[in-house]
Amino acid sequence: MSNNYDLIRGAILNKQQVFADYDGHPREMCPHVIGTKNGREQALFYQFGGSSSSGPIVPNSPQNWRCMPVDRLDNIRIVNGEWHTGDNHSRPQTCVDLIDVEADV
Repeated sequence: MSNNYDLIRGAILNKQQVFADYDGHPREMCPHVIGTKNGREQALFYQFGGSSSSGPIVPNSPQNWRCMPVDRLDNIRIVNGEWHTGDNHSRPQTCVDLIDVEADV
Protein backbone atom coordinates (compact mmCIF):
# COMPACT_ATOMS: atom_id res chain seq x y z
CA MET A 1 0.00 0.00 0.00
CA SER A 2 1.16 3.50 -0.81
CA ASN A 3 1.42 6.39 1.64
CA ASN A 4 -1.54 8.06 -0.13
CA TYR A 5 -3.56 4.89 0.35
CA ASP A 6 -2.77 4.75 4.07
CA LEU A 7 -3.76 8.41 4.55
CA ILE A 8 -7.09 8.01 2.74
CA ARG A 9 -7.84 4.71 4.47
CA GLY A 10 -7.32 6.36 7.87
CA ALA A 11 -9.54 9.27 6.84
CA ILE A 12 -12.37 6.85 6.01
CA LEU A 13 -12.05 5.05 9.34
CA ASN A 14 -12.04 8.36 11.24
CA LYS A 15 -14.58 10.16 9.00
CA GLN A 16 -12.15 12.93 8.16
CA GLN A 17 -11.97 15.19 5.14
CA VAL A 18 -9.26 14.89 2.50
CA PHE A 19 -7.88 18.00 0.81
CA ALA A 20 -5.72 17.20 -2.22
CA ASP A 21 -4.80 18.27 -5.72
CA TYR A 22 -5.99 16.15 -8.65
CA ASP A 23 -5.62 17.00 -12.34
CA GLY A 24 -4.57 20.54 -11.45
CA HIS A 25 -7.61 21.23 -9.27
CA PRO A 26 -7.73 21.65 -5.49
CA ARG A 27 -10.30 19.22 -4.10
CA GLU A 28 -12.10 19.12 -0.76
CA MET A 29 -13.62 15.66 -0.34
CA CYS A 30 -14.86 13.01 2.04
CA PRO A 31 -13.60 9.52 1.16
CA HIS A 32 -16.19 6.73 1.23
CA VAL A 33 -14.56 3.64 -0.29
CA ILE A 34 -10.97 2.54 -0.87
CA GLY A 35 -9.52 -0.58 -2.42
CA THR A 36 -8.43 -1.71 -5.86
CA LYS A 37 -9.87 -1.99 -9.35
CA ASN A 38 -7.92 -4.16 -11.78
CA GLY A 39 -5.04 -4.09 -9.28
CA ARG A 40 -4.87 -0.28 -9.11
CA GLU A 41 -5.46 1.56 -5.82
CA GLN A 42 -8.61 3.67 -6.18
CA ALA A 43 -10.94 5.57 -3.89
CA LEU A 44 -14.48 6.92 -4.14
CA PHE A 45 -14.92 10.43 -2.74
CA TYR A 46 -17.76 12.86 -2.28
CA GLN A 47 -16.39 16.26 -3.31
CA PHE A 48 -17.89 19.20 -1.43
CA GLY A 49 -15.44 22.00 -2.21
CA GLY A 50 -12.59 23.14 -4.38
CA SER A 51 -12.81 22.90 -8.14
CA SER A 52 -13.18 20.26 -10.82
CA SER A 53 -12.61 19.84 -14.54
CA SER A 54 -16.29 18.88 -14.83
CA GLY A 55 -17.51 22.30 -13.66
CA PRO A 56 -18.40 24.05 -10.40
CA ILE A 57 -19.09 22.06 -7.25
CA VAL A 58 -22.78 22.43 -6.38
CA PRO A 59 -23.39 21.85 -2.65
CA ASN A 60 -25.23 18.59 -1.87
CA SER A 61 -25.38 17.56 -5.52
CA PRO A 62 -25.62 13.85 -6.37
CA GLN A 63 -23.13 14.66 -9.16
CA ASN A 64 -20.26 15.30 -6.71
CA TRP A 65 -19.04 11.68 -6.54
CA ARG A 66 -15.46 11.25 -7.77
CA CYS A 67 -13.60 8.01 -8.47
CA MET A 68 -9.87 8.68 -8.38
CA PRO A 69 -6.68 6.65 -8.70
CA VAL A 70 -4.92 7.11 -5.36
CA ASP A 71 -1.49 7.57 -6.97
CA ARG A 72 -2.66 10.67 -8.87
CA LEU A 73 -3.54 12.66 -5.74
CA ASP A 74 -0.95 15.24 -4.67
CA ASN A 75 -0.46 17.39 -1.56
CA ILE A 76 -2.86 15.29 0.54
CA ARG A 77 -3.95 16.82 3.83
CA ILE A 78 -6.28 15.13 6.31
CA VAL A 79 -8.65 17.60 7.96
CA ASN A 80 -11.17 17.30 10.77
CA GLY A 81 -14.54 18.74 9.75
CA GLU A 82 -18.11 18.05 8.78
CA TRP A 83 -18.68 14.74 6.99
CA HIS A 84 -20.27 15.17 3.56
CA THR A 85 -22.06 12.53 1.53
CA GLY A 86 -24.63 12.36 -1.25
CA ASP A 87 -28.21 11.20 -0.91
CA ASN A 88 -27.52 8.62 -3.61
CA HIS A 89 -24.67 6.83 -1.77
CA SER A 90 -26.74 3.63 -1.67
CA ARG A 91 -26.39 3.38 -5.46
CA PRO A 92 -23.93 0.57 -6.34
CA GLN A 93 -20.45 1.93 -6.98
CA THR A 94 -18.17 0.68 -9.74
CA CYS A 95 -15.04 2.55 -8.67
CA VAL A 96 -13.57 -0.25 -6.55
CA ASP A 97 -13.77 -4.01 -7.22
CA LEU A 98 -12.01 -5.20 -4.07
CA ILE A 99 -13.17 -3.01 -1.19
CA ASP A 100 -10.71 -2.66 1.69
CA VAL A 101 -12.62 -0.11 3.77
CA GLU A 102 -16.00 1.56 3.28
CA ALA A 103 -17.43 4.43 5.33
CA ASP A 104 -20.32 3.67 7.62
CA VAL A 105 -22.87 6.29 6.52
